[in-house]
Amino acid sequence: MQDLVQKLEQLWNRLKEIGEFLNLDKLKNEARMLEKTMAKPDFWKDAEKARETTEKHAGIKKKIENFEKLEKGIKDALAIARKTPTFSPPIPTPRSEQGEMEGVREEIEKKIAEIEKGVANFEVELLFRSEYDKNNAIVSFHAGTGGTDAQDWAEMLLRMLSRYAERKGFRARILDEHRGGEAGIKSATISVEGQYAYGYLKSEHGVHRLVRISPFDAEKMRHTSFALIEVLPELAEVDIKIDPKDLKIDTFLASGHGGQSVQKTESAVRITHIPSGIAVACQTERSQAQNKDSAMKILRAKLFQIYQEEKEAEKKKIKGKHKAAAWSNQIRSYVLHPYKLVKDHRTEYEETDPEAVLDGKLERFVEEYLKKDQKPKTKD
Repeated sequence: MQDLVQKLEQLWNRLKEIGEFLNLDKLKNEARMLEKTMAKPDFWKDAEKARETTEKHAGIKKKIENFEKLEKGIKDALAIARKTPTFSPPIPTPRSEQGEMEGVREEIEKKIAEIEKGVANFEVELLFRSEYDKNNAIVSFHAGTGGTDAQDWAEMLLRMLSRYAERKGFRARILDEHRGGEAGIKSATISVEGQYAYGYLKSEHGVHRLVRISPFDAEKMRHTSFALIEVLPELAEVDIKIDPKDLKIDTFLASGHGGQSVQKTESAVRITHIPSGIAVACQTERSQAQNKDSAMKILRAKLFQIYQEEKEAEKKKIKGKHKAAAWSNQIRSYVLHPYKLVKDHRTEYEETDPEAVLDGKLERFVEEYLKKDQKPKTKD
């Protein structure tokens, strides 16, 4: 049992460091202050502000509960491991007692695996330093050149990120989608809601390259396809102010797969920001007002991206962090033929099971990106 005791003590030290960084007393006090605010009679007078407050409170409470659960798990497992006697040859041990100890050991090993996963998740969250990492995310997918293959690849990436969001307990909603003629999508935009959604998803911002035998090629030739993913934080009105006079708002019929009309009223909304020329659309919500609200969220995110790029250009730091994704800037390659490999070109991290990655197993890619992103940059 001594090896298990050592593992648990190491986990305890890691968790202790996390606790010091989180400042649990401060978090608990913040939760109490939010609860007082939520208890006020006029709390729901401003629905948007109330929603933000309840989400913030829920996030803090979840963080405290997860930490205390890990703390209790380590203490309980340590108590059992330290009380369980360790026998080794030449001391004879009754078979029934050996079986009992093996059962206890298996249970502790299983508990250690659970605790290790929880501690690792906390350590990843400590890498979130950006002001907007805690925000929801707006993710857009664009098929590159290559016709049906590229459109199919864009849809595969949409599924990959949706599955990853599901694994993280986030809520993903399609805001806008333009289907391809034969298969796949020309473009799509989704909203991903959850604590640190943007922080977890920002690693996917860039061009993704796929090499495979094309299912759409009668001669079964190998094709290379490209698709672009844009990941932006969802922002509130106070973060990006937009003059209503700068907007052109059009409404149109929402459409389903194949271009068929799904509503008789013009509920879909397209908003054009005249000074920048940016146009965004949303057609999946039930009402025109809801579509307009979602479109405005996308517009704020895109204007924020422009602002950030200009800010980075002024500081002459464009060449590194989260610049606008260009088609020549490939961040990751997925090779399905003649061998199987997924490689991230920014971190050099790779995996040999592309099917699992495409099914949403992105945790290590995200973790490696965040670790690299926190390394100090060399001065120009």
